Amino acid sequence: MRVHRRQSMFAAGSVAAALILGAGVAAAHSSADPTIASIRTATARYRDLKNALADGYIRDPMNMCVTSKDEGQPEWLGAMGVHFFRPDLLGITGTSPRVNGTGTHTDFTTPGVLIYEPQSNGSMRLVAVENLVFEKAWRDAGHTQPPSYNGDAYFHMIDNPETPADEAHGFAPHFELHIWTELPNPAGPFMEWNSKATCRYHHAAQSSGTSPTARVAARAPRTGAPPGR
Repeated sequence: MRVHRRQSMFAAGSVAAALILGAGVAAAHSSADPTIASIRTATARYRDLKNALADGYIRDPMNMCVTSKDEGQPEWLGAMGVHFFRPDLLGITGTSPRVNGTGTHTDFTTPGVLIYEPQSNGSMRLVAVENLVFEKAWRDAGHTQPPSYNGDAYFHMIDNPETPADEAHGFAPHFELHIWTELPNPAGPFMEWNSKATCRYHHAAQSSGTSPTARVAARAPRTGAPPGR
């Protein structure tokens, strides 16, 4: 179930959107990463969802608000929220049999993914940013170590065929890292789940008038990672 949900998240429109936006954009890894405070400042304009949409971020076409319970993890871990992504920065090239791409983008001041928490009034609150780097593309670029942010290595996500869960959540092997810039995370700023995040008001957000289907159509279209996504 986890594979199907995460694959359908991108399959509904990411490839076409990537063609329009310019798939395969990659940023060189910087030896002097920005501080979390500077990332928060750089992404402050995305507190207004309209700015994110204007800059090419598209909502998960399945409009899923991701919780730990949804992915078979303890409910107390909390939630992530609704993902909005830039297909060009992720470099999406296909969705079958797994979502794959050429993306090696690691600049958190222009993150590949924005994560929002639905609010009771139907609005969306920016809570975190994320970068996702496909492992093959990263290795092909000559890197021998995983990408990192200020010394913290991205989590290595790869499926273990010996388990019923899909540890790579429908993606080809990749590295990923969240930074909770707008909602402090008791577990730490780089952990995937936040016990303070909630999807309680997701349906209110759905009725706010932002149609994921319309948005996609308008754009023509450590090993040892923490559990879930």
